[in-house]
Amino acid sequence: MIMASQENGRKTDVSEETHMHDGSTMQPWPFALERHALFVAIIYLEAVFALSTSGSLGPTPYLILLFSLCIGQLLQLLCSLIRSRRAYCIAKTAILAVLGIVFGVEYFVYRQFKVFYDPITVAAGAGDVAGQFAGTAAGMVFSPSGLAHVCLFLAPALVFGLLARRWPAAFDPGATPPTRVHLALEGGLSCALALALIYGQSTLAASFTTRFSFQSAVPRFGLLASLCKDLQRGLAGGSAFELAEAPQADQAQDAPTDEPPAEDEKAAPTPAVLDLDFEALAASTDNQTWADLDRYVGSRTPSMTNEYTGLFEGYNLIFISAEAFTAEAIRPDVTPTLYKMWKHGIQLTDYYQFDTAGTTGGECANLFGLMATEGGSSVRGTADHNNYLTLGNLLNQRGYNGWAFHNNTYTYYGRDTTHNNLGYNNGFMGYGNGMEQWVTWRWPQSDLEMLEGTFDNLYGKATPFNVYYMSVSGHSNYDPWDNAMAQKNWDRVADLPYSDRVKGYLAANVELDRAMEALLKRLKQQRIYRKTVIVISADHFPYGLDDDAPLGQLPYLSELYGYEVTDIFQRDHNRPIIWCGSLPKEGLHIRVDEPTMSIDLLPTLCNLFGLPWDSRLLPGRDVLDPQSEGLAFNLDYDWRTSLGTYWAGSGTFVANDGVEVPEGYVDAKNAEVANKISYCHGVLTSDYYRHVFGEPQNVQEVHDKAAKP
Repeated sequence: MIMASQENGRKTDVSEETHMHDGSTMQPWPFALERHALFVAIIYLEAVFALSTSGSLGPTPYLILLFSLCIGQLLQLLCSLIRSRRAYCIAKTAILAVLGIVFGVEYFVYRQFKVFYDPITVAAGAGDVAGQFAGTAAGMVFSPSGLAHVCLFLAPALVFGLLARRWPAAFDPGATPPTRVHLALEGGLSCALALALIYGQSTLAASFTTRFSFQSAVPRFGLLASLCKDLQRGLAGGSAFELAEAPQADQAQDAPTDEPPAEDEKAAPTPAVLDLDFEALAASTDNQTWADLDRYVGSRTPSMTNEYTGLFEGYNLIFISAEAFTAEAIRPDVTPTLYKMWKHGIQLTDYYQFDTAGTTGGECANLFGLMATEGGSSVRGTADHNNYLTLGNLLNQRGYNGWAFHNNTYTYYGRDTTHNNLGYNNGFMGYGNGMEQWVTWRWPQSDLEMLEGTFDNLYGKATPFNVYYMSVSGHSNYDPWDNAMAQKNWDRVADLPYSDRVKGYLAANVELDRAMEALLKRLKQQRIYRKTVIVISADHFPYGLDDDAPLGQLPYLSELYGYEVTDIFQRDHNRPIIWCGSLPKEGLHIRVDEPTMSIDLLPTLCNLFGLPWDSRLLPGRDVLDPQSEGLAFNLDYDWRTSLGTYWAGSGTFVANDGVEVPEGYVDAKNAEVANKISYCHGVLTSDYYRHVFGEPQNVQEVHDKAAKP
């Protein structure tokens, strides 16, 4: 191909080839690489992203390489359809710029939240971040590290644009049939080889298909391949519910004992079930997902009533999802009220709140007893569902007065729609639709002001009450000069042997402690101290402590925890508070040392409050049922029991010292965890409870009917 150019008033030929001294020809170096520029840029971006987030190239860099070649060459094939050289260069530069932005956005999301967010979660939170957290986001982007990464991610687009401007003749659309066939073959064969390698390993195959999780897929397959896979699943309506085959040993593990009850027991244990015929429900619907879920639920072994069933029947309930709360925030010197509540409450010593989708992921577990399999849309998608199995609805059926509160913007995460559909008859209030009359606008807002204002003015005398709070005082940033709660409570942490940032985190949580101190005082004044249950569970670990992201590179979190944080279970360990003023009086000291997790709270509270519920419909367990085995698992399919820990990425099980692992145990637990995660996905995406319980009823009408004498 020859171009004509005008130089000094005469025409000269500018060839794509450069003549050597020996008469041979050589293409200019940009042209030699140009048709692979997208592939080279993508593998570069994947490498920068992986090293910046995970600290390594991941467990399977060869898959990232192959998928990068596939995507790069297919994009090049599309560009080859452009006949104009100028338009071709502009299109490729634009593609590289968009890719740089995608990688950059995901990098900054991971840097802030320490978890990979799927596109829906990123898009859903974009408006919120652009609003209240614009300053935090800007500070992160315009920091020295942030600017360096902006340059790194945009470098391919800048370099390509400059080269195209300097040597325009070297950039050819390559619009010939042989070239296109070559590109298609390169892309197709690399994809086929990647898939062959994936399906040749059962662990990788499961991670790519039935057990796909965006969070775990990114390190294994690369960001772009994971985005493509997530898009494909979304267009297909998500993966259908598939029941994993479990060995018989799995059933034996959870089966109730046949031993007769002791003579001094009040009553023989009975299954915690409702009068539901799941076989008939499956036969009654044409919805395949619902039918599959029915068959799965009907096959499950229910939990049993126990000596603690109904212990809190008729009591008031206050449930708090505590922002960035963790076990290390409970200290006798800094948070004495929280420490007292933990010490005299029901203690779950090996508890986990896994970070799945930031705050909204934690709320999904706390409110619905479900893992947030759909990322940021997990709770948003329930706004028009039948949310029958929430504490709001279950206690509303018993005439409880219900409220839900938040001391930050009431529309954040769409809570103005989702939290009005949880069964609280008095609805949801946040800053902007009522909370502003008691809470001062600053960052972060005060939990103490929220608790005092709402108790004194709304529900303190409206017993029995069921109240939900989403707190905010523990939110980052934790630098003392940038956090109103850290400044307010600095005197309580000033002399602690920690960095200022860790002290700022503890000082922010002092506000929650002060709120609990004021609340317990008011409960005593109202003479309902011994008839009120307070539950506190985190939404996620304090990810705002560290600027860096990878495990093993979390210095401030490690300082707070007292050990180097190198794995997910270390990072996401936590400690809930389940307190009632009557527990010390009754001489009860209830302690559970087996692994537990946040989705266990809902079934445990259903049992303690003596509610009519069906344990087969919740993936968590009543932790007080002595016949159920402790289990904690995350969306990466890692799990932990009293026998050991399973790491899904490597397919290895590490047994605890001195335990004997039954044959088939690991396979059985793998199937159990896979089924529970798949069930959460099915419930959240198909509005399954509408099928089981029918159309949702008017919350106020249900309340008024139940509250009549």
